[in-house]
Amino acid sequence: MPQTNPTDAERLALAEAWIAQDPDPETREELAALVEGARSGDAAASAELADRFDTRLAFGTAGLRGEIAAGPNRMNRVLVAQAAAGLAAYLLERAQPGSTPSVVIGYDGRKNSAVFARDTAAVMAGAGVRAVLLPRLLPTPVLAFAVRHLDTSAGVMVTASHNPPNDNGYKVYLGGDDQGSQIVAPADAEIAAHILQVAASTTVSELPRADFETATEAIIDEYVRQTALVAEPPAAQPRVVYTAMHGVGWETAGRVLADAGFDAPAVVEEQISPDPAFPTVAFPNPEEPGAMDLSLARARETDAELVVANDPDADRLAIAIPDATVDGGYRALTGNEVGLLLGWQAARRAETESRGEGGAEGTLACSIVSSPGLEAVAEAYGLEFIATLTGFKWISRAPGLVFGFEEALGYLVNPTTVRDKDGISAAVAFLSLAAELKAADKTIADHLDEFVERFGAFASAQISLRVDDLSRIAEVMTRLRDEPPASVGGIRVERIDDLSGGFGALPPSDVIRIVLDGGGRVMVRPSGTEPKLKVYIDAVGEQGSVTERRTAASDAVSALEAGMRELIA
Repeated sequence: MPQTNPTDAERLALAEAWIAQDPDPETREELAALVEGARSGDAAASAELADRFDTRLAFGTAGLRGEIAAGPNRMNRVLVAQAAAGLAAYLLERAQPGSTPSVVIGYDGRKNSAVFARDTAAVMAGAGVRAVLLPRLLPTPVLAFAVRHLDTSAGVMVTASHNPPNDNGYKVYLGGDDQGSQIVAPADAEIAAHILQVAASTTVSELPRADFETATEAIIDEYVRQTALVAEPPAAQPRVVYTAMHGVGWETAGRVLADAGFDAPAVVEEQISPDPAFPTVAFPNPEEPGAMDLSLARARETDAELVVANDPDADRLAIAIPDATVDGGYRALTGNEVGLLLGWQAARRAETESRGEGGAEGTLACSIVSSPGLEAVAEAYGLEFIATLTGFKWISRAPGLVFGFEEALGYLVNPTTVRDKDGISAAVAFLSLAAELKAADKTIADHLDEFVERFGAFASAQISLRVDDLSRIAEVMTRLRDEPPASVGGIRVERIDDLSGGFGALPPSDVIRIVLDGGGRVMVRPSGTEPKLKVYIDAVGEQGSVTERRTAASDAVSALEAGMRELIA
């Protein structure tokens, strides 16, 4: 366990103790080289040791995530074993007398994912928890499904989602009353306390290990069967290109699409198989510039009507459609655009299912930084609407949920099956929409126009201010609170909501919401995973033609973006 401001000698002792308990020869050797360098006076090696041992990778509502390397401030087998033992202690503490808690563990195709998953299963089994390992590398949504389907006390997914290649992570879900959602407070702090106790009281080599169960292929078969039911039988077959972004999505997604009745898509062969090096992308995130270049090239070759991309663990979905007005002939839809179309689809389905029973029932939910257009859809169909804090750990808990999304390409279209974002079920739902439109001789672009006609034009933009010094973010947030602007980009501020003390039903969060004349809105918050200040800008155009509405919304967003760049400079 890291000490507070250790001396150089204490830090070296901590590193040597870490080496002694580390079962991974790769991380042992690289840490031993750092120790040798620090002992010989290498300032860079000493600084690196300080970065690794003066603090600890925090366990929170996002679990763990970081670079693979030795030390408590990195992802490695020691940290994972401590996390597994801490989670086991938490589950045993909460278990009813005479009952045995259980956990299901999944892993993706990243470096060390399988090793971390097996360590977790063995350590938790050794602690007295029934541990079930999924049979092979699989998408995150399959693990989220398994928690509910197997009715386990918890679930662990070893993945770093769309982080850089040398990162890995550890997501924790809870069963029972939590219904398979990711952890939220206070569970995160309680688990973290157990992890710290393990780290302080024992070495990893002393943790008991035991045999664990391995799930059969039946769990995947059932996920495929239930996810295929998201789609209506296609009345037409859109031409589709699919990429797995070097991740684990294709095998499962391909089976789901086939079971749902869709023709096999054209795939991006260079990215279709799992590869932890992610060789064709600078950053394995469909939102990043250039990440979808190969899939768009394949779309041009095949005259595709739709491009579908999953991120490496397949819990996110990106969509691109033909657009003759842009270079390359295809335009990637924003997460808000996809979310609003899927939300509209869910609302129409809720209306159809409730005809003759007193009107549509259910809840549409999105994060507070996602498009306010979803609320307009909910209002039009008589559905409830809830805006939650960022993350599906919150969205998935909305009462009566029928659909939820967040602008960062996350969508929950089948909450009775999976209580987390699911890029595979979202893909089949979107293909079902595309097939319905094609059968009516319409396109996704046409449907976006229809959305504007009915609900208004909702435009959005983001600013990400990356910093080297985290105090810069705190300074900006303090300035916005202490010196609130009267206008942004020439648009008058109606009010400013400070969510740091909680707001309405929202728990406390370091978020500032600026509400402006004309329906515009700006949200400002620190990133939860990167050294960034994030600004989310939304505006709406509700008068005139489709073009006039879009122009009004776009102009307002541009003005707000320019104004916010000045305010946070």
